[in-house]
Amino acid sequence: MKYNALITRYVLKEMFPPFAVNVLFFMFVFLLTEILDITDMIVNYKVGLWAVLRILAYSMPYFLIFILPMSVMMAVLLTFLRMSGDNEIIALKSSGIGIYQLLPAVFAFCLAGSIITGLMTVYGQPWSRTALKTLTIEIAKSNVDIGLKERTFNNAFKGVMLYVNEIDLKRKELIDVFIQDERNPDTAVTVVAPLGKMGSDPDNLLFHMRLHNGTINQVDLRKKSVNTVHFDTYDIQLDLKQAMENISDEPKNEREMHLTELWAYLQAASSKDVRYYRCLIELHKKFSIPVACFALGILAIPLGVQSKSARKSFGFALGFLLFLGYYLLLSAGMVFGETGAYPPAIGMWLPNIVTGGFGGYLLARTVKGRPIYIDLLPQIFAWLRKA
Repeated sequence: MKYNALITRYVLKEMFPPFAVNVLFFMFVFLLTEILDITDMIVNYKVGLWAVLRILAYSMPYFLIFILPMSVMMAVLLTFLRMSGDNEIIALKSSGIGIYQLLPAVFAFCLAGSIITGLMTVYGQPWSRTALKTLTIEIAKSNVDIGLKERTFNNAFKGVMLYVNEIDLKRKELIDVFIQDERNPDTAVTVVAPLGKMGSDPDNLLFHMRLHNGTINQVDLRKKSVNTVHFDTYDIQLDLKQAMENISDEPKNEREMHLTELWAYLQAASSKDVRYYRCLIELHKKFSIPVACFALGILAIPLGVQSKSARKSFGFALGFLLFLGYYLLLSAGMVFGETGAYPPAIGMWLPNIVTGGFGGYLLARTVKGRPIYIDLLPQIFAWLRKA
């Protein structure tokens, strides 16, 4: 294989624009999935725009771990689709430049994507998850009621389980409130009220509720007696300090751990429980996902070269299906790996082996001039839509 610097620079230059477009597009899709929560925080909870932007920034490294390999694959696929559609591949072959001479550009591009993805998995994700936890505590201190959600059992307050069917943020009203209060070890208290008013004291991390026209059921665990009280108004005060302390002091989960922390935990673990397997999966995933840039990039080359269709919509749909197959294999590996059904190393590296092996097989067929019938896919999809 003779190296051609001019061709390598040309192919590299052609791959950067679709890569940038895909990264921006998928980041925009991520933003759309969060737009309702962002609007809710700004409009209803008065969270500052700077805090919201920080939340998005801290959340981005986790999504970039998957966005970058997919964007690398899409860039390679769309580049070779365009070159094939414009007959540039044929022109290069007639000039004595084969497919193998185009590989250095693809490998260099995949290497760059792999390095960036590796930085995200090894350094970006642990830092961002820790920073996000710290920021969440800061926001909760200034907006004590931000974590209160409709039709959700909330146990953020120590010894108290709170359930609210509906929340009117404009009027600060709670509709259909249920409270299970177990702060007194000798007495279990259940409070039910159709209406409540909420208030907060952010400086002292206190949450106030005034309930109306409800019922209190008190169970004395020692005397084994039950008392029922009906009330017109009932005030209850909940302390969020303990909840914030628990969040700060709780051990790191596997996504917040750096490589050294993951390795130290795995070496010190006394039993192979679910947490052990999750940490082992996370350790392998920090390296397997960056390598996926090469596996997906190799697979994209023959699919782009052999397709006679240069339509970007076809290339985008094809690339999405390819990444979906990779992600399904990766998800299956994570699910079965957590249970110990088979070694997590297999689950994390098998998608790369399958994808890269299949891509290498198709690439070999393409170099030899054998068809892979990729152009039949649009016809199959059209037939399935009609059926």
